Amino acid sequence: MSKRDLSAESANHIAVFQEQTIRRIWRNEEWWFSVADICSVLTVSADPGAYWRKLKQRLIAEGSEAVTNCHGLKLPAPDGKLRVTDCANTEGLFRIIQSIPSPRAEPFKRWLAQVGYERVKEIEDPELASVRARELYQAKGYPKDWIEKRLRSIAVRGELTDEWKARGVAEGREYAILTAEIARATFGVTPGEHSQLKGLDQVRTGNNLRDHMTDLELIFTMLGEAGTTEIARRKDAQGFDENRHAAKEGGTVAGNARKELEAKSGRAVVSRANFLGLEGTPGDKAIEAQPPARGKNP
Repeated sequence: MSKRDLSAESANHIAVFQEQTIRRIWRNEEWWFSVADICSVLTVSADPGAYWRKLKQRLIAEGSEAVTNCHGLKLPAPDGKLRVTDCANTEGLFRIIQSIPSPRAEPFKRWLAQVGYERVKEIEDPELASVRARELYQAKGYPKDWIEKRLRSIAVRGELTDEWKARGVAEGREYAILTAEIARATFGVTPGEHSQLKGLDQVRTGNNLRDHMTDLELIFTMLGEAGTTEIARRKDAQGFDENRHAAKEGGTVAGNARKELEAKSGRAVVSRANFLGLEGTPGDKAIEAQPPARGKNP
């Protein structure tokens, strides 16, 4: 993959520490991590958000700079939407960790240092990011054929978001709206509805819908996004409104192909199947067995 292909996925990424997900974002040439997710890892709290709010109050009262250096950045929430989340860089996290009594603090500090080192190496050699992603999916037990499709979908997505950026679409909310337009036209459901169908709204923070798609869902997702990229280029779409129209058209191309396949096969593409059974149990072979609905999609 090229640097451009990797940038979109690396910019808003999920890291894993001892089988627990940590949301992070690449900003100003360094990683920024969700403080609530860090609290969840170190405290095993039932409500890490509440734990962080109380800790933040105490740190502010003590005059600690750790809270001052936190920034509200948009990260994916359990419902799939981007929401402002308190984030800290590696230095800030070290200060926060020192305020949390936990036997997991030292291994977590070593993990943070390793994550920073790996990111620097990936900038020097972008192919490492692809290798690392492949190894992570393999460790979680995903099938090799699925992994190749997933990595290809990352490249297709990166090309689309690069095109949006060059054409004046604002990152964040506008990207999310356009993505939803493609998905709705492709599958007949929004990403949020698709996630609920798979039960992803009931699991821990950090679940990525695309990491739970079947082979066919990934293929049609790529078709919709690749089609949108091509249409935007052909029509020289500029700004949000024109690119929204291109997104609907690109998604419609994929949606028509999906409907034709469903008519021939008698089986819906949008599926309840997911990879929840692989979470934290590397080596599991099967996708969670929930048969997809027949006939019309929900």
